[in-house]
Amino acid sequence: MIKQYRKLHKLSQEKLAEEIGISSRHLQRLEHNEENTRISTFKKIVKALDIPDDEIIRFIKR
Repeated sequence: MIKQYRKLHKLSQEKLAEEIGISSRHLQRLEHNEENTRISTFKKIVKALDIPDDEIIRFIKR
C-alpha cells in the first residue's frame, strides 16, 4: 500500500523518507513488509501520502 501511494504521488523513497524523518532503508523495508514501525511513523506516512481511511483499515486487517 505504501509503495502504491508513494508512486501515485510521484515521490522517491528518499524524498518520502526525508519528509517523514526516517531512513530510506527503513521505508524500503516497510514497503516490502519486512519490518514493523511505530504508529507515529505510520501516521506520518498516511498524512504525507493522503491515504484514505478505508485503505488504512484494509491494510491493518491483513
